[in-house]
Amino acid sequence: MDFWSNTYRLLKAHKKAVLLYVLNSEGSSPGRQGFKMIVGPEGAMAGSIGGGIMEHKLVELSRSLLQNGKPPFTPFIKHQVHRAEAPDKSGMICSGEQTIAFYYLRFKDITWLEQLITCLQENKRGVLQLTEKEMIFLCDQSLSGQFNYTLQTQESWVCKEQIGFKNTVYIVGGGHVGLALSRIMRNLDFYVMVIDNRDGLNTMVENDHAHESQVVDYNKIENYIPDGEDRYVVLVSFGYRTDKVVLKRLIHKNFKYLGMMGSEEKVATLYKELQEEGITKDQLAKVHSPIGVQIKSKTPDEIAVSIAAEIIGVKNLR
Repeated sequence: MDFWSNTYRLLKAHKKAVLLYVLNSEGSSPGRQGFKMIVGPEGAMAGSIGGGIMEHKLVELSRSLLQNGKPPFTPFIKHQVHRAEAPDKSGMICSGEQTIAFYYLRFKDITWLEQLITCLQENKRGVLQLTEKEMIFLCDQSLSGQFNYTLQTQESWVCKEQIGFKNTVYIVGGGHVGLALSRIMRNLDFYVMVIDNRDGLNTMVENDHAHESQVVDYNKIENYIPDGEDRYVVLVSFGYRTDKVVLKRLIHKNFKYLGMMGSEEKVATLYKELQEEGITKDQLAKVHSPIGVQIKSKTPDEIAVSIAAEIIGVKNLR
């Protein structure tokens, strides 16, 4: 969402901009389908289409298109081949290919940008549609997959991208680890929900990375976290007792990921108590605990990195 917010602010200030969008990619291309970048006047930039010499050259091309006196251009595409001997060589040698569309954006485009940003803020879904004529956003629409792309000629194409948060992470515990993890997971394009049972917690108040935060009774937490293959749940609450309450109420639900912070000794003790209360070993086996990739993390930021790495691994192995 930050990319679109930056684009909106640029156009709202009556600045012109070029939006570069990777329509398609093959092989080891550094710019994957859906990568996007905005290039504005006076060095303003956000996003990426893959980096390296290719990106540098296309940014310079975009800046030249924005020079004073030049009229708005119609959308066009450039095919970039990352091989030294290719006619459309990009300057890179990673053996992939990518097709990039160029769009001229101006003040009138803030209408569909506002719709897109509102859709994201409300955790809704929509479709971004790019053609040889225009770029528009269609709210409350869905695709069967993430992308739908058809290239008929160099002058005729349709690319649709599903917009909206595909994954949601529920961070139970709004303390220092929850704050650090919120920042990382937002940057990874997760919808971030932070939950705690303590009202007025300073780290909850200061957390402007979470899309939502709620103070709830942990004895009713199952009502706030729905099942789903796109749901990731992280338990980093105040302590052992609250973790036990939360885990006991969530263990029967189905998530893509369920992890709990704690030492091996704490986890063993908690599991023993839960088994005595009727929770099975098979149910506990699906919990990632001790949580995170084992990198001897100590600080809240290091712990957050280890948790995020584990979640990425689970997500990308689906």
